Amino acid sequence: MRNLKLFRTLEFRDIQGPGKPQCFSLRTEQGTVLIGSEHGLIEVDPVSREVKNEVSLVAEGFLPEDGSGRIVGVQDLLDQESVCVATASGDVIVFSLSTQQLECVGSVASGISVMSWSPDQELVLLATGQQTLIMMTKDFEPIMEQQIHQDDFGESKFITVGWGRKETQFHGSEGRQAAFQMQMHESALPWDDRRPQVTWRGDGQFFAVSVVCPETGARKVRVWNREFALQSTSEPVAGLGPALAWKPSGSLIASTQDKPNQQDIVFFEKNGLLHGHFTLPFLKDEVKVNDLLWNADSSVLAVWLEDLQREENSILKTYVQLWTVGNYHWYLKQSLSFSTCGKSKLVSLMWDPVTPYRLHVLCQGWHYLAYDWHWTTERSVGDNSSDLSNVAVIDGNGVLVTVFRQTVVPPPMCTYKLLFPHPVNQVTFFAHPQKSNDLAVLDASNQISVYKCGDCPSTDPTVKLGAVGGSGFKVSLRTPRLEKRYKIQFENNEDQDVNPLKLGLLTWIEEDVFLAVSHSESSPRSVIHHLTASSSEMDEQHGQLNVSSSATVDGVIISLCCNSKTKSVALQLADGQIFKYLWESPSLAVKPWKNSGGFPVRFPYPCTQTELAMIGEEECVLGLTDRCRFFINDIEVASNITSFAVYDEFLLLTTHSHTCQCFCLRDASFKTLQAGLSSNHVFNGEVLRKVERGSRIVTVVPQDTKLVLQMPRGNLEVVHHRALVLAQIRKWLDKLMFKEAFECMRKLRINLNLIYDHNPKVFLENVETFIKQIDSVNHINLFFTELKEEDVTKTMYPLPVTSSVHLSRGPDGKKLDLVCDAMRAVMESVNPHKYVCCHQAAAFEREMLMNYTDHSLGTYDFDLVLMVAEKSQKDPKEYLPFLNTLKKMETNYQRFTIDKYLKRYEKAIGHLSKCGPEYFPECLNLIKDKNLYNEALKLYSPSSQQYQDISIAYGEHLMQEHMYEPAGLMFARCGAHEKALSAFLTCGNWKQALCVAAQLNFTKDQLAGLGRTLAGKLVEQRKHIDAAMVLEQYAQDYEEAVLLLLEGAAWEEALRLVYKYNRLDIIETNVKPSILEAQKNYMAFLDSQTATFSRHKKRLLVVRELKEQAQQAGLDDEVPHGQESDLFSETSSVVSGSDMSAKYSHSNSRISARSSKNRRKAERKKHSLKEGSPLEDLALLEALSEVVQNTENLKDEVYHILKVLFLFEFDEQGRELQKAFEDTLQLIERSLPEIWTLTSQQNSATPVLGPNSTANSIMASYQQHKTSLPVLDAELFIPPKINKRTQWKLSLLD
Repeated sequence: MRNLKLFRTLEFRDIQGPGKPQCFSLRTEQGTVLIGSEHGLIEVDPVSREVKNEVSLVAEGFLPEDGSGRIVGVQDLLDQESVCVATASGDVIVFSLSTQQLECVGSVASGISVMSWSPDQELVLLATGQQTLIMMTKDFEPIMEQQIHQDDFGESKFITVGWGRKETQFHGSEGRQAAFQMQMHESALPWDDRRPQVTWRGDGQFFAVSVVCPETGARKVRVWNREFALQSTSEPVAGLGPALAWKPSGSLIASTQDKPNQQDIVFFEKNGLLHGHFTLPFLKDEVKVNDLLWNADSSVLAVWLEDLQREENSILKTYVQLWTVGNYHWYLKQSLSFSTCGKSKLVSLMWDPVTPYRLHVLCQGWHYLAYDWHWTTERSVGDNSSDLSNVAVIDGNGVLVTVFRQTVVPPPMCTYKLLFPHPVNQVTFFAHPQKSNDLAVLDASNQISVYKCGDCPSTDPTVKLGAVGGSGFKVSLRTPRLEKRYKIQFENNEDQDVNPLKLGLLTWIEEDVFLAVSHSESSPRSVIHHLTASSSEMDEQHGQLNVSSSATVDGVIISLCCNSKTKSVALQLADGQIFKYLWESPSLAVKPWKNSGGFPVRFPYPCTQTELAMIGEEECVLGLTDRCRFFINDIEVASNITSFAVYDEFLLLTTHSHTCQCFCLRDASFKTLQAGLSSNHVFNGEVLRKVERGSRIVTVVPQDTKLVLQMPRGNLEVVHHRALVLAQIRKWLDKLMFKEAFECMRKLRINLNLIYDHNPKVFLENVETFIKQIDSVNHINLFFTELKEEDVTKTMYPLPVTSSVHLSRGPDGKKLDLVCDAMRAVMESVNPHKYVCCHQAAAFEREMLMNYTDHSLGTYDFDLVLMVAEKSQKDPKEYLPFLNTLKKMETNYQRFTIDKYLKRYEKAIGHLSKCGPEYFPECLNLIKDKNLYNEALKLYSPSSQQYQDISIAYGEHLMQEHMYEPAGLMFARCGAHEKALSAFLTCGNWKQALCVAAQLNFTKDQLAGLGRTLAGKLVEQRKHIDAAMVLEQYAQDYEEAVLLLLEGAAWEEALRLVYKYNRLDIIETNVKPSILEAQKNYMAFLDSQTATFSRHKKRLLVVRELKEQAQQAGLDDEVPHGQESDLFSETSSVVSGSDMSAKYSHSNSRISARSSKNRRKAERKKHSLKEGSPLEDLALLEALSEVVQNTENLKDEVYHILKVLFLFEFDEQGRELQKAFEDTLQLIERSLPEIWTLTSQQNSATPVLGPNSTANSIMASYQQHKTSLPVLDAELFIPPKINKRTQWKLSLLD
């Protein structure tokens, strides 16, 4: 439900060029235009409005001097910095833009009718005068030449086995003879120029050629592949026109067809079969189609039409129409009307290959135009219940209006349709809060039609009911009526003929005042026009709008937005500057828009959608670019926003992560709003909800809870965003509108406790009002059944963090008692007979809240148990035998049995411990079964045998849980020294192990053996200093201790032992060689780490760029993955199971719980550094983080080896190592901001859960776990920390 709105117009009039222009091409990188004429070629810059280059082809003999020559094609060659020109006489010329040299690279004697380059500019195709096709490389080397007319169908010829043949089909009134009639071929259309037409598919793998068959005289379309092999031939189509355009996305080929009573745009598939059509809004033989052009993203089809001469002296026109498709319906969105004579006659037009919605137009009088459009949704801007929430959609000569307050009609249907004599180009609603349903329409004849909504009973012939009427029943709908049509009076009518879209950004600002913007044709300036109704009216139905005043702005205005409440008007220039237009002042001043700090606001990038909103006390400008970057003033707060809308005090946004966020602006500060938008993964039941993939906001129904979204395929979905619902319910409760609030809560499943908890004091004071408004016994009973002591305003529906609303506390006492007593008193006074059931519900709610049977059994009072059981509905056969068995037991064992039955195991072992030693085995089994070791140890004295048995069992349990050190401590405490030694050996606690060995009275040899065992385990754990200490002190092997210290790089400790035992020979034999070897290893390690870091960093930047390009190119066309598609919203009955991790995990689906080894292997496979792997960027981040951490951990080691290198006079090696390490650290510090950017850190936010979570937030968090990165992956986006205070550098080596 979007329209194409004119963004800006670039105009260059009276270009100084020779002759008359014939065709043109674009140099997108330079922003210039190449125009060919019968005399040569010129290059112009439309922005600076100057001629850059001029080449005469007449002087070189490529074109005749009499002006009869014709250029059939111009193409800018990006790689060669040159221009290729083809003439009708057969010459192919290349002009070098760098050397200014002309070269004829080929010539065709029979002449050239078409030159067409492939999209990748690797191939060029020429259609010759001898009806042949020549394919050449970009270096103009011929590949192949074939006849343009082929008898064969092509490689994709259909295969049939006879089923469904025409002879076997039913032919109705035509009879059986119709099966044997020969098909008559109609000749080409009378106005057909009979020239071939060539079009390429977007990827350059296929091209189609439309030619007139010499045998039948009718046109055919043939499809060839890149290897010049014929693929298919179109089925015979009567009245097929010459225009041909292959959709860049590759699905369809567009052409035209004249039918007996209409003219259609038809579509062919690649196999030559017809696939759909739509009808042009013209009569038969009224117009001819000169050309069809698809824009770069295949979303808009431009149709170039020209009037046919039907009457003498009739004024002929040329039209450019822009068509789009949605829900299988083709909409005419824009219509440009040019004259067919004089300077404004169209010569050529083309879409920009880079900017999808920019159309370039060249007129005969050397007049160049460039139009930029963008998508917009035209919605009414009221904020009260009188606003009908209208949305207007342009469709040719009509405007489709849908009233979302009363009906939700899927397009292309609508509530009603406004009919006009001319195609519509712009629609705007009145920017007045009380009259927001009125709208104005600007059509192609520059007339503004004003429609107003009122209570007039008369019907308007220009208003036609759509899906809500027309079948004989009466519709309770207020339709607008045509108030008046205004003709815009220009000072210079010639401007309208040259530029049919002179006025843009139409805004209805006051009752009889419109604002419109035009752009200067001679300078980068814009003019804001005030269009006011003329005092001398022509009649009641027709009027005139004059330009009462104008304001000139230095710069190109690309957007204009108005705040209906404050009447502020904001202008956006092409360079991003924001200005405030003081339209009510006599001077019509334009001044920069400033933020709260007094600084001018400027968008970093031009925004296609702008809105004004009050954030706190500041009026801010909100903007959204076509690249989904969202700005508030000049601060970018999000980069994944697909659409947004401002309603009352709320800002609603949809994101690429398929969520809709809603923020309250009333009490929000700028920082809190920025933080909320940055935390995309923080799920809150009120702020964020999931929506269908690709959803965009259409409108919000004021004073209601409906949010209307449109899906990529065109259908609509109405959701009730929790933030809107709760805000509206709170407003209703504040106004004591209990009935509306109750119905909304019942329908949308909001807990009814909110009616009381929102403001307890007010509710208790207005209980009678509540009962009278509800006026339903069933509904009151429903309210009673949902009552609970919980305050839902603190748990389920907390007020927004930014809210400053402070409601009164409720009276002291239990909520259930207060509400039930108050309502029962009121019901008895109002109508006791009617509400008798409600009395019982209130009493039941107070008295029967829970089952007391089990609780009474826990008191060990059997009389109480019998009394409660008798009052309940339990069968005596169920509980009497159990009670009788309990009564026969000893008291402590009886209570143990009761506690075990009630699953109160801590109390159970307490009672069982008092039953005597004979019951200890049963007690120990229960302790082991329920892991009650800590509780059990408190029941026995440390000196008892039971305490020792429980301690040993506890230690064995800890050993099974691989908690070896606590197990050793437990064994040592209870005197099980051998078990303690085994546990300490396993965990590597050598000090405790040696203490236990002393308690076991180990001999000297046993201690030496134990020491060597411990040393081996310590070396495995890389604890060389501890291992050396054990060997020296307990094994008396200081030489082996020195070697272990050298192996562990403990240089100073090794020197201490050398000098302690006076073994200076070890310095020369072992210490110095070890130091030098370690220095070489460090150097090699640093070289390896530096190379790895640089390689991974370079690859990461490439991967991020590729991902961003892929995301922008295929954002809404992603195919659903997994077994279920997440193309379902929260309103759907199917819960999506697709997520990013599942997308790549099916290959590992067989790796279940077979072993932890396999699970770890599968986890390692997830992050693969292989180029092109799905999570390559995460693998690169992980590898880079590992390099940084390894380098950071090396500081202490480097510092210690630098000291010993200096000590032994290895200064050169020390300086080399110090310099290499310093360079590595500097490289890492410089690269951290590039690798761990702010965007990647924002995307790593993880869901927050806690005791205050609601059911909605828990479900949202569950869904987020399936759709977002795991927590471990999210940690990769946090940059590793570098401690710059760590001393590692030795100043003595500087």
